[in-house]
Amino acid sequence: LVGLHSSRRAAAHESRHNMLLLTCFAVHLEPRLATRAHAAPLFDPLGLEQVQPTAQAHHQLVPAGGAMVAALAAARPEAALAKGGEYGIFEGRIVSLAHPAVMAMMYAATAWAAFTGYQWRQLREIGNQITELKDRKKKHESQLKVLADGEAEAAPPALTAELASLTSQIDELTTTRKELASSDLRAKHYQVGSVILGLGTAFAIEGPVNTFLRAQKLFPGPHLYAGAGVVVCWAMAASLVPLMSKGKDAARTAHIAFNVLALGLFTWQLPTGWDITLKVIKFTKFP
Repeated sequence: LVGLHSSRRAAAHESRHNMLLLTCFAVHLEPRLATRAHAAPLFDPLGLEQVQPTAQAHHQLVPAGGAMVAALAAARPEAALAKGGEYGIFEGRIVSLAHPAVMAMMYAATAWAAFTGYQWRQLREIGNQITELKDRKKKHESQLKVLADGEAEAAPPALTAELASLTSQIDELTTTRKELASSDLRAKHYQVGSVILGLGTAFAIEGPVNTFLRAQKLFPGPHLYAGAGVVVCWAMAASLVPLMSKGKDAARTAHIAFNVLALGLFTWQLPTGWDITLKVIKFTKFP
């Protein structure tokens, strides 16, 4: 017990001795630091020696810097980054504007497909019209031949005039058919339809996906519903092509009806699509 008591007293004495040494060192060092702080600066034309800010100044700068950053963040428009940039460029303005840009091209392609489809149908119908006119012309020519064999004095003027009119119509339609046939309308219509079905459907789906990435939700409304209707019409019109190739007139009529409905819904979407595009530009940032 006596030994343990002596060890404790020795440890306490050593601790007090160490504290005394530290106090003396601090008292001895403080005047030097103060003298150095108030001394004339060394020759430093480039400003290489910088005085570090004190702890108190540092604690004063941190709240001020935080307040400045918060003010700048509040002054900027809110960027539509759903996860704070977790999806990277897929939440940016470039990818967000891909949907309206591609769909604008698809609208022009749809109008072009409607034009080429109408011309292709016109080309098909011209052949039937020419055949009908030729049949009527043959009948009139037969009547003239009968009159000529009967040694009639002159052919009736009405019959001759109608025969000339039929000949003129046949020549005109034949010229039109040659012009349309040289344009390769069937191939053009098929190619633009394939682009609409593939690229248009892909980016019609990309638009809602991008919206969900940025906002973590969709916004059901006229634009979304009309877009879904357009895609359904495209799919239904394409599904009728095999029957059309077999000469089914009902399939051709339904194909035209679905495409006309798609173009109508697409046109009705333009105002709402423009409003959404402006919002995307406002609430997104590059890239």
